[in-house]
Amino acid sequence: MNITSRERRITDLLLKSGKEITVKAIAEALEVSERTVHRDLKSIEKILSDYHLTLVKKSGVGIQIIGDDADRLQLQFALTNVSVYDFSPEERQSVILATLLEMNEAVKLFTLADELKVTDATISHDLDQLEKELAAFQLVLIRKRGYGVKIEGNEEAKRAALSYLITKHVDPFEFVSLIKDSIQMKSTHQLNAISNRLLHFVNPEKLNIIESVVENARGELPYELADSAHIGLVVHLALAMERLQKGESIKFDQAFLQQIVTTKEYAIAKSMIDNLKEELQLDIPTDEIGYITMHLMGAKVRVDQNYLIEESSIDIAFQAKDLIQYVSTNVNIDLTKNATLLHDLVAHLKPTIYRLQQRMQIKNPMIKDIKDDYYDLFHLIAEGVRETFPNMDFPDDEIGYLVLHFASTILNDEKELDLRALVICSSGIGTAKMLATRLMQRVPEIKKVDNKSLFDLRQMNLDQYDIIVSTIPLQEFDREYFQTSPMLTNGEIHRIKKKVRQKKLGLRSNKSELGPASVKEETVNSDILHNMEAIQHYSQAILGLLQSFHIQRATEKLTIELILNEVCTTLEIEKMIKNKENVVKRLQEREQLSGLGIPNTSAALYHTRSSDIVKSSFMIYTLDYPLMIQGMDSEQMSVDTILIMLAPKMVNQEVLEVFSFLSSLLIQDEESIRLFSTGDEAKVKRYLAEQFQQFLIEKNLL
Repeated sequence: MNITSRERRITDLLLKSGKEITVKAIAEALEVSERTVHRDLKSIEKILSDYHLTLVKKSGVGIQIIGDDADRLQLQFALTNVSVYDFSPEERQSVILATLLEMNEAVKLFTLADELKVTDATISHDLDQLEKELAAFQLVLIRKRGYGVKIEGNEEAKRAALSYLITKHVDPFEFVSLIKDSIQMKSTHQLNAISNRLLHFVNPEKLNIIESVVENARGELPYELADSAHIGLVVHLALAMERLQKGESIKFDQAFLQQIVTTKEYAIAKSMIDNLKEELQLDIPTDEIGYITMHLMGAKVRVDQNYLIEESSIDIAFQAKDLIQYVSTNVNIDLTKNATLLHDLVAHLKPTIYRLQQRMQIKNPMIKDIKDDYYDLFHLIAEGVRETFPNMDFPDDEIGYLVLHFASTILNDEKELDLRALVICSSGIGTAKMLATRLMQRVPEIKKVDNKSLFDLRQMNLDQYDIIVSTIPLQEFDREYFQTSPMLTNGEIHRIKKKVRQKKLGLRSNKSELGPASVKEETVNSDILHNMEAIQHYSQAILGLLQSFHIQRATEKLTIELILNEVCTTLEIEKMIKNKENVVKRLQEREQLSGLGIPNTSAALYHTRSSDIVKSSFMIYTLDYPLMIQGMDSEQMSVDTILIMLAPKMVNQEVLEVFSFLSSLLIQDEESIRLFSTGDEAKVKRYLAEQFQQFLIEKNLL
């Protein structure tokens, strides 16, 4: 049983009282507020239910524990023998912080000291430490003699701090189990004490509803969330619903709301809020949509979905390309042709830059190991980031994640291998890639590594894998797996190599151990069918782009609005779009969101996806009279070449990958930009055809 000293004293008072006792009387006896007693009663009710006892509340009379005498005696005996959990200093500070964040009123030092069984001086020292932590969330700790302690700041910051506490202390697998399995059958008392305390801030009955809403929305996103981001979003929503019911709502900046209202993330956030309104019968203000949009835009993605159109900003791709060039020059290794590295960096940097702009915290639990193992590379990338992103202040934790991306690429030796491994990693792209690369580098027998999410396990055919490696414990998992650190220590490598040697010798101790990657016939047939469908989708997308591609020259002096109208009128006549006004509006909104001029060139890229677009298309407009527009670096620039890329809103993954590849061609190097600006349609089309052919070859489809 995990119980605080104050909860135990309240329970003891109720058990010993032969009649109802008021909350006011309990508060006076313990020298705390009535609100504090009400909060503790919620935890006490859960403990009582484990002993078949109930807490009966009678308005105007008081409260009383009802149940059999034998059950009351059993609880009394348990209270006598249980010891109050002794928190570590870090855990104790987290409990203090969580308590203060939940309370609207000041809390006396002696109340905190009594609950945690420490001295006032210890609490005072803890508060000194917490002041530094709160500053990162723009929250202030108010401490006055005779008044007590209170946290002041806006609601959004308080939620962020609470969410950070929960995700910091609650084990992700335990959290997944709590929301995936039957909550009625899984008591939170099975969790460790600090997890238990923090999970009291979210209603377990609502977690299933919220997780279901997040799971459905996850499929709508144009990228996959890291497990940590998925769990973080569930926690954010659960906290938001709890705080709303207590009358605590956020005030979202309306000007910023107008900027993000056209994004894909906003539409998904609105759908989630609408579903929660209906499921929870709760009035949720519009500001909450902005709040959830912010977290979706700042969420870590798990795997590279190979696209750079609209959802991933082209301007970030340019900066990522510059960073790759900087690192390549200094390590004397050409990384500029590595499309995977570019795509991974863009997928990682988009939410990262958003988080930095919004002053959201970035934590890297591996930062010390990264600095030790990659000292020179860390400092090189830190300098490269300062040069490439001069207006952004990247913390060491984030630079550490960038180091993982570059290190995994540099270390990849492309050995000829024959085993297939599965990596389960909940930390995001960089960590998973680093672990996969280290695995392939240190165990040369491994041919391929797939990175998957904890949430994918139940739907997967695991027979196709020879080795399963996870950075987190996989409870109730009936196959052999290796739990390792993301950095893969020598000891962990030794264990994996031993199993590989056993496999080579044909040693099998039991069925659950590593066996040959036996893929069932129906799985093979399914894979063949999937590959055939993929080939068809890739071919249709590429053929459609090449057939529709054309270059048009504007000899008159035109505004960008007239050019876009002329383009969309032609496309509407050709039945490639349905509503030219809507498409023009989308392109203009995209321009207002951020500049579209490509820095250090005379070209601009206008791109969008919309339900009014029927078929994908790519075209170029060359201008005899250059226009002044805003560049991706926010500077005004002169352009004489307009590149236009359009795609339907709902398309399959292969189409997105083709557009991603086309996007990467546009930023590949100065030579490709010059080619697109020549106005030579035949030469550009031939170049595109050659590049798309190479794209299919690299996909092993030709």
